[in-house]
Amino acid sequence: MRKPLLWAGAGIILLLLVGPFLVPVPPLPDTVPPEELADPDSRFIELHGVRVHYKEQGAGEPVFLLLHGFGASTFSWREVMAPLASMGRVIAFDRPAFGLTERPPRSEWGGFNPYTPEAQVELTRALMDALDVERAVLVGNSAGGTVAVHFALTYPERVQALVLVSPAVYVGGGAPAWLLPLLRTPQARHLGPLLVRRIRQSGMELLNLAWHDPSRLTPDVIEGYTKPLRAQNWDRALWELTAASRPLHLERRLHELTMPALVITGDDDRVVPTEQSIRLAGELPHAELVVIPNCGHVAQEECPAAFLEAVRAFVQRLGTG
Repeated sequence: MRKPLLWAGAGIILLLLVGPFLVPVPPLPDTVPPEELADPDSRFIELHGVRVHYKEQGAGEPVFLLLHGFGASTFSWREVMAPLASMGRVIAFDRPAFGLTERPPRSEWGGFNPYTPEAQVELTRALMDALDVERAVLVGNSAGGTVAVHFALTYPERVQALVLVSPAVYVGGGAPAWLLPLLRTPQARHLGPLLVRRIRQSGMELLNLAWHDPSRLTPDVIEGYTKPLRAQNWDRALWELTAASRPLHLERRLHELTMPALVITGDDDRVVPTEQSIRLAGELPHAELVVIPNCGHVAQEECPAAFLEAVRAFVQRLGTG
């Protein structure tokens, strides 16, 4: 009796180990190198072996460095880049796994995994170095706000101020910690791209959730968000980003952020609840809070006039406007 049970157990283990590799993962059709999707004002620069896509407007100081959220890109700053450029120099870039930044596979990492939280910080610093930016006002939306806070804790001397737009500080951080070891197995890495391809459908649900008034999502906006899904390796890169995520517990170190900060949120943020941004403004040592009425998770897109009014007033109080 015992021997059949042992054989059955061994068979189940073998199936779990080998079975995922028997599932075909066909290549995505109609994907192209990111450069083929570039806009007229797109620029590319190589940092840590990754071709990073960025855009730049304006000159002088302050320098605004814009960090987009999950599933977004430089496109999410389209309404505010030119107005911000009237106040100083503006740089927006696509973080690895998003937009038109290169998505290198594991075989091309060369010891530097561009999808880890630490890599997001180091690529931000490398971009500042390459573009001769000593200090910047970091403007981060959602997961980009997470990167901005992480960067400010790592390189506080490089941060003039923080503008955090519905930042994911108390929520987010990727998959639960208990699940991460499973996501990093060879079996999960094989099947992962199939799972993230569902974002073609779920992404629209998230986009609708991010706006207070989803009826304002025009076909042009939807096209701007979905265009990066035509870039080579977008599915594998998004899986690698998920597998490389981990809880950062940045909320435990907020008292270290002594630079001026502005927290902006919509009063109807259903992605990062408005209450969490209010809490963040209260826990940062030198923060101001602006809650925009009738606005959702992406104030710079849905409510650009109110967003710009808040940023302009904040910059003037910094003494650089």
